[in-house]
Amino acid sequence: MSAIAGWVDFERDLSPQVDTVEAMAAALAHRGPDGQGTWIEGHAALAHRRLALLDVTDTGRQPVAFTTDGGTTVAVLTLDGAITNHVELRNELAAKGHRFTSGGDGETALHAYLEWGTDFLTRLEGLFAIALWDVRSQELLLARDRLGVKPLSYYPTATGVLFGSEPKALLAHPDVAPVVDADGLRELFAHSRKPGTAVFRGMREIIPGHVLVVRRTGSQEQRYWSLPARQHTDSLEDTITTVRGLLADAVTSHLRADVPVGAMLSGGIDSSALTALAHRTLTAGGAGPLRSFSVNFTGYTENFEPHPTMRSTPDAPFAALASQHIGSQHTEILLDTAALTDPEVHAAALRGQDAPSPLGDMDVSLIQFFARLREAGFAAVLSGETADEVFNGYFWAYDPKHSNSQTFPWVSFERGHDAAAGGLGTSMVDRQLRKDLDFLGYADQHYHDALTEVPHIDGDTPAERRAREVTYLALTRWAPTHLDRADRMSMAHGVQLRPPFCDRALVEYVYNVPAAMKRVDGVEKSLLRSAVADLLPEAVLHRKKSAYPTTQEASYGDFVRRRFAELASDRKAAVADLLDASATSRALSADSPQGAFAWVERASMEMVLQLETWLTEYRIDLQL
Repeated sequence: MSAIAGWVDFERDLSPQVDTVEAMAAALAHRGPDGQGTWIEGHAALAHRRLALLDVTDTGRQPVAFTTDGGTTVAVLTLDGAITNHVELRNELAAKGHRFTSGGDGETALHAYLEWGTDFLTRLEGLFAIALWDVRSQELLLARDRLGVKPLSYYPTATGVLFGSEPKALLAHPDVAPVVDADGLRELFAHSRKPGTAVFRGMREIIPGHVLVVRRTGSQEQRYWSLPARQHTDSLEDTITTVRGLLADAVTSHLRADVPVGAMLSGGIDSSALTALAHRTLTAGGAGPLRSFSVNFTGYTENFEPHPTMRSTPDAPFAALASQHIGSQHTEILLDTAALTDPEVHAAALRGQDAPSPLGDMDVSLIQFFARLREAGFAAVLSGETADEVFNGYFWAYDPKHSNSQTFPWVSFERGHDAAAGGLGTSMVDRQLRKDLDFLGYADQHYHDALTEVPHIDGDTPAERRAREVTYLALTRWAPTHLDRADRMSMAHGVQLRPPFCDRALVEYVYNVPAAMKRVDGVEKSLLRSAVADLLPEAVLHRKKSAYPTTQEASYGDFVRRRFAELASDRKAAVADLLDASATSRALSADSPQGAFAWVERASMEMVLQLETWLTEYRIDLQL
């Protein structure tokens, strides 16, 4: 834990390249502020930046190597993340004769490889990105957890590969240039990212649930996990009981650490369920109360205006009610408009993701939330990420207008705002460029390709078949994007986000539960609500889904509009050639929508501002 980087070159000795490898790791220092380590020998170099959550002493440092009694190094591993079943694995391995020198889960994973070979990945649970160099066979393994909680990028070279937790580590290598071509822009704007692809030319990402084996003779990508299609035979009552047990087990495993683990608590059903179960676990072990945290904006609760599909209620009253009922020690992190309008924090949010985003104040508030969390002494926190994907919580999952469309349901929803744009944040991009790059066609082709992967069961009705497809798409195409954002924002300040809803056993079980059981009587996520009904107050238990908050302060919209107007008038701006003149003019006209609810247009302005910073700061070479 919690940043990895490295270099394998089968044609050269990398020992003299220590400065280059350490520079790659230094680009990831934010992910691991508690220490660093480098291992270089022959054709391989592995580096690590440490976030100390387990075995916080020096014995827990990485990379971790296994050496024979004769002093010969057999294999070396570096890990980002948390192996949540490492205690059980360690006990099993110890019974087989393995001996350990630390309490870290990286050493556990290494010994699992020595015992089971590449199949060791099927035995690991949790969130992880792993790089392992086998000295004996001279091969590198790059692997990623099943749903893609932890990121891992790589860059094939003519004689090997470079890798790192984030693209910025690869860009720190002198042989990697920040080139973005047409495919990179499609990937940036389509909002339906293809597994394994990246924005920068030449880069790739390890696909969730896959391992890349790199040898002198070439590389081979292997899948070690996929969502299984199984017949669900449990009754509703038994299903509810099973979900409760699986979720409780997931929460318990995600609390494992040698430092305090907090919880994000918005007052929604997802975070409230996790907080309640975590608090029970901690207090039962004499370690409570659980510390919970939420984010809010000055004046937001008092002046809240509901949105018809995204936000029906403000978080603060429900977070307070949930915390009081559960017994957690709660802290509200309050941000004012000044905190949201700091251009440097906007730039920091971009750096965290290595790419521009249209989410604006949502990114800014999230990255500041994690900064405050770290200041409060917390380096790990539970999050309700992916609960909506698992339990079909998004309205587009069951709204026929979107769920039965011939593209991704979320893309169908976004196109309802601006059919010509092809995705959130693109309406200010030159219309001819959008047409030439075919954002719409790119997303739609990816959708049809993704459908070919979905496993089905004989005898499913058309409705059941489609429900399974929507859930599969949400888990494999929608969730990874949000998991990546959450990881990058949290790790920007050295905080590990832990999502129990991504637990393999829970995901596999609920994936096969019929949609009708997940949404009894039209109640969104009724299955989850029933599973935790005894833990929460009625108002929280029955609260309708409300998305992550975005400020409703008109002054913030004015801030964005003012910055955008200044940029649009600068003909020397790096982004100038990408702007659509007529769309820009309309956006800045007197009758253009203003105020808190011109959010879609604001998102496009935010995207342009971020593009300018990205093109300039990263020195992007656009090759279209």
